[in-house]
Amino acid sequence: MYFSPAFVLAALPFLATALPSPATGASGMSIPIQKRRSSGKTTREAVVLNIKNSVAKFQRGLEAYERNTGSAHPLAKVINPSKKRDTGSISLTDDAEELWYAAISVGTPAVKYTVDFDTGSSDLFLPASTCGTTCSGHTLYNPSKSSTSKSLGKSFSLAYGDGSTVSGKQYTDTVQIGGLTATKQTLGSATKYSTGFESEYFPADGLLGMAFKAISDYNANPFFQTLLSQDTVSAGAFAFKFTEDESSLYLGGVDEDLYTGDFTYVPVTQEAYWQVDMDGMKVGSTTVTSSTSAIIDTGTTLIIGDSASAKKAYKAISGSKDNGDGTYTVPCSASANVTLTFGGEVFTVSSASFALDNGDGTCIGGLGYEDDIASEFWIVGDVFLQNVYTVFDVDNSQVGFATLA
Repeated sequence: MYFSPAFVLAALPFLATALPSPATGASGMSIPIQKRRSSGKTTREAVVLNIKNSVAKFQRGLEAYERNTGSAHPLAKVINPSKKRDTGSISLTDDAEELWYAAISVGTPAVKYTVDFDTGSSDLFLPASTCGTTCSGHTLYNPSKSSTSKSLGKSFSLAYGDGSTVSGKQYTDTVQIGGLTATKQTLGSATKYSTGFESEYFPADGLLGMAFKAISDYNANPFFQTLLSQDTVSAGAFAFKFTEDESSLYLGGVDEDLYTGDFTYVPVTQEAYWQVDMDGMKVGSTTVTSSTSAIIDTGTTLIIGDSASAKKAYKAISGSKDNGDGTYTVPCSASANVTLTFGGEVFTVSSASFALDNGDGTCIGGLGYEDDIASEFWIVGDVFLQNVYTVFDVDNSQVGFATLA
C-alpha cells in the first residue's frame, strides 16, 4: 500500500486575511478506518440515541472545560442544569449507526485494540481486564502486563445519554498507531462498560478522542497532541476521509491523493471542541439558518440544529414528517439540494448521504434537532463529513474542507 507524504498547502484568503496551511509533516501516516454499524435496531432508533449521547458528551466536555481552566466555556449557558445527564427511555444498546474505528497498539509488549475516533471528545479509554461481562468479546487492557504502564492513582467516569457510565482508573502507557508512537499517554482502563459497549453493538474495543486538552476529563493531552509534543509528527494536523468504499485517517498532515483543488479554512473560535463559524445552511433556495457556531464532530451521525430551522428545512423536502424525537422521516427518493457554507464556500451534501435508510422502506433525514444546545451551536457530523476531505489543523487552530478526489 502506498502512503503519500504530508505536504505544504497554499495558504488561502479567509475574509481578506490569509490563514496558514498545515506545514509539511515528515512523519505523516495514513491509517485505514472502517465504519461501525449498529446491530438489530432501526436507523431512527440509533440516531435518536446518538443525538442524546452527543448532547451528553458536550455537556461533559463543558463541565471538564470549567474544571480544567477555571472559567466557564462561552457555550456553557446553553445547557439546562435541570436536564443534565438526560435519562431517555431508549437503551444505550441502540448506539450510533456510524462511528469510525481502526487499530492501535498499547503497552509493552504491544497489544492491538480497535478504537472509535471522535473529534468531539479528548480522551482514550479501553476495557480493563477486571471489567465484567459487558466487556466480553473485547480485547482487554491489563496494565500489570505492560512494562511501560504506570498508574496515576486517579479514577474517571464518563456519562452517556441514557445515564449509563464508563468508569475506571487512569494510567499512562505507550500508544502506537501505524508507525507513530506516543509515550506516557494518559488513558482510561475501564472497569465498567455500559451495555451499549458490548461487542455485539460496539465492535471497537474503546474510544480515542481527538479534540483539545481543555475538555479532557483527565486534564491530559489527547493522543494527537502527545504525538506532536514528542516530535513524532512534525505537522500538527490530521485529516479524515469518510466514504463507503474507502475511509482513512491521516496523522501528520494531509493525504494529497484524497482531495482535489484547494482547502477552505475556517478558524477555531475556542480551543476546546473543533468549534468554527458556519455561514449557513440551505435546502434548495430556502435559507435554513444563517451564521452560527458549529462543532465539527466525527462522533455524531447527523447534522444537529434547532427545531425551528429543521422545520424550515423539511418544509422544502416534499413528503417529510417530523417524528417528534429529534428526527424527520423523508422519502428515500428525495433529491433535496442541501448545502452548508463555511468560509464563504458552499459545500453540497449528497442525497445519498442525507437520506439514511431506516431498514423498513423509509429513510431518516440527515438534519436532526435538539433545542437544548442548538440555540447557540450546531453539531456537524458524518452526514456532512462524508462529502468532503476534512483537515483538523492543531498547529494553526483551524479546520479545512476540500473536494474529495
